[in-house]
Formats: sequence, structure tokens, C-alpha cells
Amino acid sequence: MSKIGKINIMIPEKVKVAIAGNILNIEGPLGKRSLNIDLEVFNLDIKDGKEISIKPKKIDQNTKRLWGMNRSLINNAVIGSVKGYEKILELVGVGYRASIKGNQLNLQLGYSHDVNFDIPEGIKIVVEKQTTLKISGFDKQLVGSIASKIKTLRKIEPYKGKGIREKGQYVLKKEGKKK
Repeated sequence: MSKIGKINIMIPEKVKVAIAGNILNIEGPLGKRSLNIDLEVFNLDIKDGKEISIKPKKIDQNTKRLWGMNRSLINNAVIGSVKGYEKILELVGVGYRASIKGNQLNLQLGYSHDVNFDIPEGIKIVVEKQTTLKISGFDKQLVGSIASKIKTLRKIEPYKGKGIREKGQYVLKKEGKKK
């Protein structure tokens, strides 16, 4: 039995959930999301538009693994359509700054040139200070992948701790050369 898969998903009042074939459509105030659920393996029940339960038709090793994952994907889509997800990135280093120019994020990261990052559809990036970015959207996976791509533009170096990091991320610093 999947510990996560057994838990029912509560649907807030503002969210509409509908099944069309194998596709589960979730629509809320922040956005619309479609998930592909294999109905040959799982039973999907929507009770009075208030909660969703997902159960496998037969339990074996494969369906146990997929059960919890599918439940988490549905739950993330429901939460994202109501509250949304956000990640906060910090730019640490002398002269490191960010600004938004049109539909691009302009980053000065100590290179000889500026780095321009295209902002995809469904993602909102706000530059709070010159060194703080707030990435928000209704798709948890997309928000995380965009944050990860921005972090790879300047990885944290271990001696001074310069680079792009998430807020609250611990950086293990190495000891420098001794005389």
C-alpha cells in the first residue's frame, strides 16, 4: 500500500476538476492544467467536486510506485491552481545584479558580457532588489526547472560563496590556502 496514494485530495471551492477520457483537467484562478492519467491502471473518483481519490485496479510493485506519484502530481496541480508556487533566488557576489528588460531577465554575473534569460510562458519573475529574484507560477515542475536553469548560469564557488543560490540554501565553504 502506498502511504501517500491512500490520502484523498481536497478540492478548494475555486477549483474545477473534470475528466475527459484519460485527461484530468484542473482549472483554478491562477491557471489551467491538464494531466494524463492511465485509467487502465488506476480508478479515479471525484466525490461531489470536493475531493479526489486515486486507487490502483490491481496492486503490484509497479502500480505501488506509480500510485503515490500520480497522487502527488494531481495534488501539486490543485495547489498550484489556487496558491501557486514560488522560489526566491539570491545573487551573491560583487557587481552581481539582475533586471527585467521586456520578456527577458538580464543578469550581470561577473562575466565580460550580460546574460539574457528568456522568461517562458506561465512563469512570472520579479526582481525585488537587484540581488533578489522571485520566480512564481502555477506549475511546480516548471518553477523548479526555471530556478535550476538560472542557478546553473553561475554556480556557487566553494571558497567565497559567490554565485546564485536559493534563499536559505547552506553553502559549505572550503578553507583557503595556508601560509
